[in-house]
Amino acid sequence: MDRHAADLNWLTFLLVGDRERSIEILAETMDAGDDANPFLARQRVGWSRRVAIAGAMASIRQDLAESARALESSGAEQRAVPGRGWSLDPNTTRLELERALLRIDVFPRAAVLFLTFERMAIAEAAALLDAPHDLVRKAHAIGLRELTANLAEMQGWRLNKSRLFVSPSPVEAA
Repeated sequence: MDRHAADLNWLTFLLVGDRERSIEILAETMDAGDDANPFLARQRVGWSRRVAIAGAMASIRQDLAESARALESSGAEQRAVPGRGWSLDPNTTRLELERALLRIDVFPRAAVLFLTFERMAIAEAAALLDAPHDLVRKAHAIGLRELTANLAEMQGWRLNKSRLFVSPSPVEAA
């Protein structure tokens, strides 16, 4: 499997949360074309990426809708994260990142994958998620917070048991 296919498989796996389903999506997406023409090869890579993401999104559409509804109705409480002094261990593995991402609910996870990892514009991510921009921004913020907390916990950071959640500061709430 070439680098493009491996990266695409990982992205679809992280979106759907199921390795077998991601392989099926990838198999339906990839086409064996002639890479002799660099322009056509780049076009095919871009096209297969868009088709794979669309396939992944279609396969989790109901889960995304349920997750988005839960997010819309959720209050302002947020999961605690380590302070500014904490930093990600430079030896963090891809598997650890994968585990931390898969612990995030599907809608915020997709927002993080699209906006942070894929560097999509908010409008493109909102279209893929079939959600308003504000909800995608909220999901992204929650997802990043969850990712940070998950990675920190995997590295031994522990929350003070007396406070499971912290309220956002007035600046964060705005």
